Amino acid sequence: MRRNAFIWWLAIFLVWLISIALDQAWLIADKRLPAWDQADYLNNALDHGRALGLFDGSNWSGWKALLDLSPKIPPLSSLISGSVMAIVGDDPDSASFVLSLWHGLLLFVVACWSRQLGGKNLALIAVGLVAISPALAGLRVNFTLDFPLTAISTLALWLLWNWQLEYKSGGGKWNQAIGAAFAIGASLLIKQSALLTLAPPALWETCKTFNNPKRRVQSFIGIALLIGLVLPWLHHNWITTLGGTNRAVIVSGIAEGDPGIFNAESYIWYPKLWPSQLGKIPMIIGLIGLFSIVWKQQKNVSLGFKVQTCQKGWPWLIGCSLSGWLFISFSPNKDPRYIAPLLPLLIILLANGWLEIGKTLHKKNWKGIPGLVLLVGFLVSGAITIKQRIERIQLQSGSPAIEVISALREIVGTKPTTLHLTASSPEFNEHSLSYLGHRNGGHISARRLGRHRGNEELALKQSRWWVLVTGDQGTYRSSAKTLSQLVRNDGRFERIQIWAWNNDRDVELWRLKSSAKQPVPFDERFIALASSMQEGPEGLDNIFSSIGPWHLLDPQFSYQKRVFDWALKRLEVNSSDKDALWSLSLISILQNRPAQAELRLAKLEKIYGRGSWASIYRSAVLLADWKSCATARVADSANSKNSTEIQLTLLEVFRDLGRTFCFDFRGPIGLTTNLPKAIEQISENLQ
Repeated sequence: MRRNAFIWWLAIFLVWLISIALDQAWLIADKRLPAWDQADYLNNALDHGRALGLFDGSNWSGWKALLDLSPKIPPLSSLISGSVMAIVGDDPDSASFVLSLWHGLLLFVVACWSRQLGGKNLALIAVGLVAISPALAGLRVNFTLDFPLTAISTLALWLLWNWQLEYKSGGGKWNQAIGAAFAIGASLLIKQSALLTLAPPALWETCKTFNNPKRRVQSFIGIALLIGLVLPWLHHNWITTLGGTNRAVIVSGIAEGDPGIFNAESYIWYPKLWPSQLGKIPMIIGLIGLFSIVWKQQKNVSLGFKVQTCQKGWPWLIGCSLSGWLFISFSPNKDPRYIAPLLPLLIILLANGWLEIGKTLHKKNWKGIPGLVLLVGFLVSGAITIKQRIERIQLQSGSPAIEVISALREIVGTKPTTLHLTASSPEFNEHSLSYLGHRNGGHISARRLGRHRGNEELALKQSRWWVLVTGDQGTYRSSAKTLSQLVRNDGRFERIQIWAWNNDRDVELWRLKSSAKQPVPFDERFIALASSMQEGPEGLDNIFSSIGPWHLLDPQFSYQKRVFDWALKRLEVNSSDKDALWSLSLISILQNRPAQAELRLAKLEKIYGRGSWASIYRSAVLLADWKSCATARVADSANSKNSTEIQLTLLEVFRDLGRTFCFDFRGPIGLTTNLPKAIEQISENLQ
């Protein structure tokens, strides 16, 4: 028995090793540079590895600094990837080894889950189909969050299924409940879209536990553990997370023309992709086998096939597959890789169809034929997947991005440097240039300008380094090409190197001449902008319209430390210095430090009086820090004699918001009147 188990696990292990070998061979042959998303995730991994102090020359930066690195995307995948990169290297091929580790976890989970459902043969078939799945094979060499999410969410569903089993079947154990909570929390800390796959099954099982005292306690402990895992990151970054999710899901979906939730095409969007994602042969064989199972069940059940008549465990798998497909289809953004967490579940179902075909052939007493048929199916399917992967190999890097960064690195060394560009294409963009600039201890950050008209003068006055592309910029915005031409025609800049690209395009490296007037620091402008906060919505609009472009020019935010030190010195002389307090308040807001901002604003509130703009901003940062009851108290204690009409309305809105989240029934009642009124007054003020 032990020998058979060893051979079985050895077969699973060999599938993993062969997959690693093929993936690494593909990565070595493929010379493409990471595109937008891939380079962005590689940058995040590098930054998290440095913040952990794992790379040479880096130091532990503290928890808040670590959380600052993941304002929109949860940090777990970047933490793991950064740790692996510190060991294997930070080049794209080495970094992709972390995906092989996630692949190992996925194979392990699929093997264990399938074995529980139908035995070792089913598990071997399922593991093989996972390895040769075209979609999963592509994601194993694509540095995004989708493959880690697929592995960990599959683990979460398997652990949740084990926990929900009856006691006599081995379910209901504490380690199962805690393990499932950890896995669900880990999934959410990789990508928020894990909710679409995990929330329905988890809520279903949680509701079912309320009739059982022991499981009810386990559910509460599991929920508390889940909240404890996700809360630190969510509390720190919830505002930017909402904004990033809106841009990535809703705005991108609309821009790409994907069908909406009320469009029937949404619900066949992903099923149409499954033949190419899972492989046509695996799907045909699997569906024939599944049809055979359904046909046999139908003959034994008078009212036709029912999910409840399936063997233990299959209803759960089918239910998770259906709910996952439905809720993922709700998403406005229909990128093919977003369905990846569902593919292992579908593969297990198809594997059962393969096993049924084998059993049917075995009953014919055709010795060796069942195994031979399945083996040929695997070999042909695997060969097709390998052929598809070979066809996608890119033998050239696609652009001279590496040469550009190497040339700039020879000049600036490891000095923090901002490189500006207007072009944006998969082969040449700000994310890939930044990633290349951050490798090996570098501090070159690339930022793209020219997306909007109106900031050309600021860009020309405050920039030092440019990389320009002749011809097609890779973006439809005419403003990008205009800015590129302005740099070339500005006598303050000089071209120092040029590289040939494709389609008769060249890439040029430009720099500000040493004889030209050097950029003026942002410090004084920032101090003036911070003081304009006392002007209300008009001042805030001016602040953020100015801060955004400047942060593209100075991604290190170097002005903030200088202004911070200046403000502290001013406060040593005069503790009520308004300019210093406004500057420190705005810096704290920009750095996502609501507690520090609240302290500065409380001092300004004493200077200007309750009911001033300082009171409104203080209420806002308290609410951002989830201190809703304190928000209601501060907003409700304002002196109306110090307030204008718009200030009073905004204070009433923050009071009602604070009351709402503090479970005071007066809050939502007041919001129905005060919120529309505030929106109207702000619009009139800005006009």
